[in-house]
Amino acid sequence: MAGRIRDEDVRRVRDAVPIDAVVSDYLQLRNAGGGQLKGLCPFHDEKSPSFHVSPSKGLYHCFGCQEGGDTFDFVMKVEHLSFSEAVERLAAQAGITLRYAEGGYGRASQQGERTRLVEAHKAAAAYYAEQLDGPEAEIARRFLAERGFDRAAAGHFGVGYAPAGWDHAVRFLRGRGFTDKELILSGIAQEGRRGPIDRFRGRLLWPIRDMGGEVVGFGARRLREDDTGPKYLNTPETPVYRKGQVLYGIDLAKKDIAKANQAVVVEGYTDVMACHLAGVTTAIATCGTAFGEGHIKILRRLLMDNSRSEVIFTFDGDAAGRKAALRAFEDDQKFASKTWIAITPGGMDPCDLRCSEGDAAVRALVEGRSPLFEFALRSVVDEHNLETAEGRSAALEAATPVVAGIKDPAIQHEYAVRLAGLVGIPDERFVLRRVGQLARRGREPGPARPGRAASAAGASAGGASGAGPAGGAPPPEGGRPAGPPLNLRSPAHRAERELLKVALQQPQFVAPVFDAYREDEFTGPPYAVVRRAIAEAGGTEHADEGFLARVREAAPDDTVRALVTELAVEPLELPRRRQREADTYAAQLLRDVRLAAVQRRIAELESAARRQDAQGDAERSAALWQEVWTLQRYRTALMERGADALYG
Repeated sequence: MAGRIRDEDVRRVRDAVPIDAVVSDYLQLRNAGGGQLKGLCPFHDEKSPSFHVSPSKGLYHCFGCQEGGDTFDFVMKVEHLSFSEAVERLAAQAGITLRYAEGGYGRASQQGERTRLVEAHKAAAAYYAEQLDGPEAEIARRFLAERGFDRAAAGHFGVGYAPAGWDHAVRFLRGRGFTDKELILSGIAQEGRRGPIDRFRGRLLWPIRDMGGEVVGFGARRLREDDTGPKYLNTPETPVYRKGQVLYGIDLAKKDIAKANQAVVVEGYTDVMACHLAGVTTAIATCGTAFGEGHIKILRRLLMDNSRSEVIFTFDGDAAGRKAALRAFEDDQKFASKTWIAITPGGMDPCDLRCSEGDAAVRALVEGRSPLFEFALRSVVDEHNLETAEGRSAALEAATPVVAGIKDPAIQHEYAVRLAGLVGIPDERFVLRRVGQLARRGREPGPARPGRAASAAGASAGGASGAGPAGGAPPPEGGRPAGPPLNLRSPAHRAERELLKVALQQPQFVAPVFDAYREDEFTGPPYAVVRRAIAEAGGTEHADEGFLARVREAAPDDTVRALVTELAVEPLELPRRRQREADTYAAQLLRDVRLAAVQRRIAELESAARRQDAQGDAERSAALWQEVWTLQRYRTALMERGADALYG
């Protein structure tokens, strides 16, 4: 059984790895004001950023799907790790050696499964890279040289060579302490007649890394004619490698994609290398599968669904390339970004183009892109004989659904007019009406229709908003508590919510007065529980660097813990121009919450006093009216002197 990581080491890792640095490996973050950052949530589809990160608090919260927590929670959720595996992964990034409660330093038996598999891939990648310098790898080095890649280029991308023997990598990794079970589960090895054998033999290898830069798989290219396997052999689906959720080169390209608001999608490993070496450092590729939903989600998070951003697909000019481009068009409208296509001349891919015409030609290919809408439209029209009336009619029927599937009305209108010109129909209004009819039909509820029209209509109607019924957030997965009810955001609870936010985010502005507030001064039950958790964490007067962590630990369940995180990350309802007035704002909130509590108490006491009057209990009635009078004076002081009345 895995040993428990010592608490002090967990704290060291948490302090050493800033949450914004970790989250930035998976999505683009932008300034949200008040020291907050925001981006598109990696846990649900959305069009507007609702995922907030507070670097100073080390917390994140999505106001769309209610996911939230600290750095470890984020890594656990996004990478599907256990707590120990998340700590181990971040510790490795920070260069921290972990100690376990049972003794020892990071022993293999104490590491999580995913951590072990990633470590195995890391060791294998180093082994394969070293083999590229050996005499047997001459054929691999020649393959690279013929395509314009020198040893430095191979080193930059971590390219390696797998020896042709049956178990060279297996024996090497066994010597590093990995078990046969781990090697098979990782996909580096496969079952043989007498035990595990190398999956990759006599091939050129590219390590495939995830968004965080960890090696999770390999792509292997056949080099010899006697190799009867497929031209490209990839790691099979494993606990750490899912081909529909990885993009080759994303670890190298992600920062430039976010910075340039551009992603260039190419078809192969060598094309990625060629583009990067030519200066197109936003190039990425899928790994042995078509560009799909998982890849779209990765790019959307990096591009922030910015309408100024671009996704550029590069395809060969042959029939297969045209087919792939049309398949990309089916997914086009899942981006808010503009989508383009760059068709390589003469059937050359970017790697061939670089070898033939140099780096400038690769850059020119990307710069000379054309809209994907236009390419898709022309491709459909070109399949018909426009010299005959029958051919023109068929072209119109085939191409109209493509135009009708365009979401943007202005662009749809423009392409409808263009379609009339391409087909040679002088009556543009006829084409516009036909497109409009199909577009409206596509937006109507009902069963999807087959063909491209249905696909385009579905993309237009649904997009990738991820919204649930009535535009609300999607239901939580796996029975996760949905969090506090939305009525906690009603005006009646506003001051309580804002005061708790200040207490968690800037406790120095409300201490020590806040600590004297009772739970019953917070009318929202979850808010009262948060108030209790703050008290159990030592109160605002004793807030230090570990204050928030203590409050979260004091929360009685995950729902309250999520609410604490939400309140700690949510920006104050204070205009940016007034951010420096946070202390005045806090004082006003202290006064408002206390004033509301006093008014409620006065109403309760007056009701009780009248009941005693009716029952003839003069002594009890007089005591109650005296208390009412005292509170009325306090209320007057609060209304006239504001927060100063709280101090006596």
